[in-house]
Amino acid sequence: MDHSLLNGLRAIVGPDSLVTEPTARFAYESDGQMLERQMPDVVVLPRDTAEAAACMKLLHQANVPLVPRGAGTGLTGGATPVEGGALVGTARMRDVLEIDTRDRLARVQAGVVNVELTRCCAEHGLFYAPDPSSQAVCTIGGNVANNSGGPHCLKYGATTRHVLGLVVVTAEGEVLDLSSPDPDPDGYDLVGLFVGSEGMFGLATEITIRLCVEPPVVETLLAIFPTLDACCDSVSEIIASRLEPSAIEVMDKLTIEAVEASVFAAGYPKDAEAVCLLEFEGGEAEVAATVDDVLPILERHGRLEVRRARDSKERARLWAGRKGAFGAMGRIAPDLYVADAVAPRTRLREIVGIATEICAERGLLLSNVFHAGDGNLHPNISYDRRNRDEVEKVLEAGELIMRACLERGGSLTGEHGVGLEKREQMHNLFNAQDLEVMARVRCALDPALRMNPGKMIPLRRRMETRAGGLPRREESSA
Repeated sequence: MDHSLLNGLRAIVGPDSLVTEPTARFAYESDGQMLERQMPDVVVLPRDTAEAAACMKLLHQANVPLVPRGAGTGLTGGATPVEGGALVGTARMRDVLEIDTRDRLARVQAGVVNVELTRCCAEHGLFYAPDPSSQAVCTIGGNVANNSGGPHCLKYGATTRHVLGLVVVTAEGEVLDLSSPDPDPDGYDLVGLFVGSEGMFGLATEITIRLCVEPPVVETLLAIFPTLDACCDSVSEIIASRLEPSAIEVMDKLTIEAVEASVFAAGYPKDAEAVCLLEFEGGEAEVAATVDDVLPILERHGRLEVRRARDSKERARLWAGRKGAFGAMGRIAPDLYVADAVAPRTRLREIVGIATEICAERGLLLSNVFHAGDGNLHPNISYDRRNRDEVEKVLEAGELIMRACLERGGSLTGEHGVGLEKREQMHNLFNAQDLEVMARVRCALDPALRMNPGKMIPLRRRMETRAGGLPRREESSA
């Protein structure tokens, strides 16, 4: 990395916010998907939009590729630098800039941690609805990049439904205010285009988001089942009956055992083959009626027991166990492959069975914890990445599970994004014309393809830029 460039960046952000030492850069070599790793040449941590724009302008002039990064909790390699270059992180952008209780809006910097926003709003009876399992550490900016979901997105929808405006710094260092003069402006929905673009269109530095009113009544149930099949079938019937819990989560026996042996222990029965965590929100009569309709469905599918959270403390404990499940899996093996497959909710049992067979054939250890209500499955494969043969089997199993979902009407991703993990599988969902349109949009917003290079667009159909700004296709040997 050129010393004059480093000095220029250091002059903008200060010496403490420019990471150049190899031992310090090591922490940025991957996100939560650690199968592919590459250290950035430099890490830049701007404090606000102005610093980010100034840094990105310098990097543009030096033709340096750059990767945006939030908290690094992503699970697809989306924040992994594949070409070295500069990593621009939002860790110092932690301010809640405004809470508008009248219009129920908040304006935050991209590095604000998800759960901290709700804590700031709690005194006003408001909350931020999207709640990824990593919400205690993931950032709003990262959620925007991946259009993150979470358990309660069954009722409230994923991130894109809650983002009203953005301030974005482009690859050239230009600032685009997509929240001015008003949030959710008329015209082209550039905000909607940006949400879920995985850092390939620019760096979001400020976000205007919709807040929700705390529901007057919350009821949380834990249904205990003798089989995972029965648990899945009960979820399918609940959805088919047009009932609307705010969250429906499923965990299997291996997940329960890992959680109960960890600091996240929630009191789940260790002898259960599966549990279903259901939450209902709304007015007293509405919640009571929905619970009354759900209970017979659970009984028809052989539930062993249904427990009700007695108070907010017990409710929080049940949810802490669910959201700590991925971390608890570290007790089983040093590494975890978390698939992010989507299946029709009528075929949950079928897909879970297929995933079980695929892993059993390869001698892999599979556990299941998933957002059952919206069909967002997380077949989790425990493994050791130091074992090359095992890694190959894990990757093969992951691809086969994803193919099975697509063949049955599912999707590649529900909340984690595509990144590096599912990049080459985009061919299985989109045809050449679809991918070409995506690549053209990419070229229009980042002609030099410097923003988060190597992500999402398959190598065999990647679009590069001609001198005249028109794309050409680069065929790789991959």
